[in-house]
Amino acid sequence: MAMRRAPPLLFPAAAKHTATVIFAHGLGDTGYGWAPVVENWRRRERLDEVKFILPHAPQMPVTAFALSGKTDDIRKDQDERGILHSREYFNGLIQAEIDSGIAANRIVLGGFSQGGAISLFTGLTAKVKLAGIVALSCYLPLDSKFADFVKENDNNHKTPILMCHGEEDQVVPTNFGKMSYETLKTQGFDVTMKLYPGMPHSADLEELNDIEAFLRSRLPPEADKKSEL
Repeated sequence: MAMRRAPPLLFPAAAKHTATVIFAHGLGDTGYGWAPVVENWRRRERLDEVKFILPHAPQMPVTAFALSGKTDDIRKDQDERGILHSREYFNGLIQAEIDSGIAANRIVLGGFSQGGAISLFTGLTAKVKLAGIVALSCYLPLDSKFADFVKENDNNHKTPILMCHGEEDQVVPTNFGKMSYETLKTQGFDVTMKLYPGMPHSADLEELNDIEAFLRSRLPPEADKKSEL
């Protein structure tokens, strides 16, 4: 049975729409939890051509993503069926943007915690090459089977990935995030990891500025290209 979801929260591009960021929230939150961050980026006028899509996760048992703070428990309690359902949903969001005229290489997929894990897995096994992937305070799900999933669709081996993690994270252990980073690095993915001293399972201004800079680098305004001609 397909999981029911409310329609995502949408922030249209302030200028001509040439790029899209799809960003997924963490466990127990909704898309509205990240709306203030998007609104602040919009006020700064550095991502004016970017449309933001903030999906709402369906209601599901917490055991689908058991974020106990213990690496072994998190790895053991992963719901493969639920993860694959979520991947299908996010692939649908990506395809809808492509169908509307946005090139795949102008789409960034990202998320925090549970949303970051799904975004990382979906992005790296996507059927199209994306502009980038942002993975905050999370880990690579289904890591023991990941290589097999990548073989099916290996379009994003060279897609830049930004992983960010607080050094005081007691929900998704920092070392688990580091393990995922090392796994991807060893397999040849273009991944960068930034750690934030003193930050728990949350986000802070330094991290948000780093994300904004990453988005700007991966989704530069097309108007800038035209002005150079």
